[in-house]
Amino acid sequence: MNKKEREAKTENVLREIKDGKAEIVWLWFVDILGQIKGVSLTPREAERALESGAGFDGSSVEGFARIEESDLMAVPDPDTLAWLPGSGNNDSNRKEVRLFCDLFTPDGKPYEGDPRGVLRRQLEKIKTKGYSYFVGPEMEFFYFERPEPDAFFDSTGYFDASLMSKATLLRRTTLESLESMGIECEYAHHEVAPSQHEIDLRYKDALTMADTVVTTRFIVKEVARAMGAHATFMPKPRAGINGSGMHCHQSVFKGDKNIFFDRDDPYNLSPFAYSFIAGVLHHIRGITLVLNQFTNSFKRLVPGFEAPVYISWGQKNRSALVRVPRVRIGQEKSSRIELRSPDPVCNPYLAFAAMLAAGMDGVEKGMQPPPAIEENIYEMTPRERMSREIGLLPESLYEAIKEASASLLLKDVLGNHIFEKYIENKYIEWDRFKVQITSWEIDQYFKIF
Repeated sequence: MNKKEREAKTENVLREIKDGKAEIVWLWFVDILGQIKGVSLTPREAERALESGAGFDGSSVEGFARIEESDLMAVPDPDTLAWLPGSGNNDSNRKEVRLFCDLFTPDGKPYEGDPRGVLRRQLEKIKTKGYSYFVGPEMEFFYFERPEPDAFFDSTGYFDASLMSKATLLRRTTLESLESMGIECEYAHHEVAPSQHEIDLRYKDALTMADTVVTTRFIVKEVARAMGAHATFMPKPRAGINGSGMHCHQSVFKGDKNIFFDRDDPYNLSPFAYSFIAGVLHHIRGITLVLNQFTNSFKRLVPGFEAPVYISWGQKNRSALVRVPRVRIGQEKSSRIELRSPDPVCNPYLAFAAMLAAGMDGVEKGMQPPPAIEENIYEMTPRERMSREIGLLPESLYEAIKEASASLLLKDVLGNHIFEKYIENKYIEWDRFKVQITSWEIDQYFKIF
């Protein structure tokens, strides 16, 4: 936005803060792993921050500045004002608000370590061609009675309905909290595993949606805590059950036109969409590290639990990595592709930026995807998969690190600073993980050998 637009929006934000009698203004940003960081200000100080930013020490934030270059400025984005739930409703007693921030150096330059800036750059890149990128995630998570993985909250299953169960009340309160913040939710329901639930967010432009994913994780956990429960987005909190994913529905628009749609194609996909799919499939191994960033993420990506493992695409096939949902008649704008590998603990700014860059690389180079696979890939023999050239996602964090380290696309997307800090962080995690002795190993070997 230009200076005049920003001044007008800032004036509106300050008026709403004053009229609503807000007592605290939270400024939020995330570290390179996608964890919320922030500072709270009085409305008086918030006015100053909206004009010139709020300074903070970046050397204490994961993946941010070194000690010798630690001073950073958090500049609130006036488009992101929202009243936090629990501090009142739309009519009275609204006491706390939040604003997401972009990060700058003291001399006013965009900070290269800002994950929000990474996504902004990719969106600005396609904006010059008249394109906009939309994402709609399905966010899965677990409720537990307490912060212990054996304390399941319920034992019901997929789409089970109840008006008064504790889990239903938790979901309902969470939806009300999100809606009060202006976050639109399409569906909420019980998922396959015991205590597993899902909230589907209505698609938005990618930057708004990345802010929304961070906010949703925060609200889900805060509501659960307030109601005496524990919520976790950990991809695989228990062995032997389905893990939690974050299937990402994606589309690209030019103006009001969804350019993924083609009425005459069997899959209702345009050549643009086919090339976008091809780019995602081509780069998926290299970008998996930002879609599945923890050692636990790869406990979910195994055969037998409905998580994608094989690099393929199709429409009817829910074992495919990329699925093409059917388009309803009259709903052409809903034409989209669904990437099923990301999980809900990824940094959404980095994940969406990488997904977009991979797809657009396919478009720019005119890539073509392999034939669609509509059979159940899990039931194929290794020879059948090999004959059809169906590849595998990385099977461990270490393998994902190696693939990411060699990805020129990912390095270009993240920029040198985040790329190097991110790879360094993941190597440290792998080194710590590989020296651990698990209870499975004790049970398997201790008494026998």
